[in-house]
Amino acid sequence: MSVEQVADNVDGLGWFKSSYSGSDGGDCVEVAASLDAVYVRDSKAVGGGPVLRAGQGEWAAFVALAAKGCPVNDL
Repeated sequence: MSVEQVADNVDGLGWFKSSYSGSDGGDCVEVAASLDAVYVRDSKAVGGGPVLRAGQGEWAAFVALAAKGCPVNDL
């Protein structure tokens, strides 16, 4: 599985905050999808933090493993 950090401007994407993120500013993750990739960022660092890009296949594999409760070390 490969993921890359994106330097391009991704502000035009439709970002969605994780349903597990509270409104009190805790651990928040946002994702946005395009035709060929899924982007992930820390919602507390919008505009200044890193954005990760995963291809559709990599994202599907990650979600499948996460649904099984697979530890990240096993990726």
